[in-house]
Amino acid sequence: MQRRSLAGVESTEAADGVHLALMAGSDSMNVQHFEIEPGATVEEHSHPHEQTGFIYEGELTFRTDGDELVCGSGDSYALPGDQPHAAENRGEVTVRGVDIFSPPREDPTWKSE
Repeated sequence: MQRRSLAGVESTEAADGVHLALMAGSDSMNVQHFEIEPGATVEEHSHPHEQTGFIYEGELTFRTDGDELVCGSGDSYALPGDQPHAAENRGEVTVRGVDIFSPPREDPTWKSE
């Protein structure tokens, strides 16, 4: 069994105002914590990993296939592998949440792989 505390994990600033921390993982999936500051944007990208997530603070606007979907505190979401997507914090508070990737991501950035 593996245990990692967010307080003990170093985060990476993947873009201005976008902070990612790679958490626990296994051979088939891993967990990444994220914080996205007000006004920050995750530019459009894709990756082969399936991505599911949960937002526990703030509100994040996702863009996929020309559509927008707003996810707020208490919402979860799922993206299939290879689907181009982007996200933006249009609110006034930092968005905090977790993503789960399968297969696991080795690199905690969101840039295309």
